Amino acid sequence: MDKKVSEYIQKQKSPQKEIIERVRKIIFKTFPGMKEESKWGVIAYDGGRYYLAALRDKVNVGFAILGLSEEEVKLFEGGGKTARHIKVRSIDDIDEKKLVKLLKLVKKKATCPEC
Repeated sequence: MDKKVSEYIQKQKSPQKEIIERVRKIIFKTFPGMKEESKWGVIAYDGGRYYLAALRDKVNVGFAILGLSEEEVKLFEGGGKTARHIKVRSIDDIDEKKLVKLLKLVKKKATCPEC
């Protein structure tokens, strides 16, 4: 694990720390060997195609959306033009099947300037 990523995770409070750890496991289970790095002050994957951002009361799991249809973009929250997210407020909010579906959709169809 990248030192900056490790430091980012360790400084998080509960439940953000546990949420990040669980989502990371799902990402690596879905895409073994996925590149993980510290970027933009958060944890980024696949050159920026995905990110994890711990906020005061939740974790945003972010996704690049360029290349997705309007209908597919509606699966996410936020108003970004190049990236959107889903909010995770507790471990119980993590729907692994839905998350894997979104991860695979974005990997297959989305592009991002950083990727």
